[in-house]
Amino acid sequence: MNSTAYEQRRSQIEHYFDRTAAQAWARLTSNEPVGRIRATVRAGRDQMRQTLLSWLPQDMHGLRLLDAGCGTGALALQAALRGAHVVALDLSPTLVQLAAERIAAEHPQLPGSVTFGAGDMLSADLGRFDHVVCMDSLIHYDTPHIAQALAALAERTRHSMLFTYAPRTPLLAAMHSVGRLFPRSDRSPALSPVDGRTLREALQAEPALAGWQAARTQRISQGFYTSQAWEWQRA
Repeated sequence: MNSTAYEQRRSQIEHYFDRTAAQAWARLTSNEPVGRIRATVRAGRDQMRQTLLSWLPQDMHGLRLLDAGCGTGALALQAALRGAHVVALDLSPTLVQLAAERIAAEHPQLPGSVTFGAGDMLSADLGRFDHVVCMDSLIHYDTPHIAQALAALAERTRHSMLFTYAPRTPLLAAMHSVGRLFPRSDRSPALSPVDGRTLREALQAEPALAGWQAARTQRISQGFYTSQAWEWQRA
């Protein structure tokens, strides 16, 4: 996908996670105490991660997984513990470095492997995968760009794509308004709430997804964290 709007949005996200809030996200994904609001975000993300992992095979030996938007590497680690060969990618080199350091320190030997990198998840240079996971890495994009990104990934994916989006709900809109009260240094780029039916129509309209079908879906709501998981499989 070659879109100026997509590239501009990607640049904003990269700037936030790598230069503005890397320390905040490092703490959020650690065992350190955090405030009440961020504790709900941590709990929601933990629940979402477990949901997505439950949709992947328990035995992943010989399988190649793309963890697109790997952050500090929690999902990548769990997949590697199942034997997967994981390509863990994030726009933030700072978070990627932290993820690599954490895994090397805590799990020097793994049944599978994790190869970390910083860059665009849509790069064809990454090769082909059996499964792709995009946990909260598409929530800052609008419906057309989500559909285009998944279509690009589908062309290089053999079995399934698991992704999340920000569902369009009145409650989530209100929470986003409150979230604007955070200091700018801690505030993430605005989410793009998405209507599920509209997203389904956009995905079904993509030629590259003609051989794919929607499967499981699950909404996780924990305080200030609300995200909708969706699984798409090759038919």
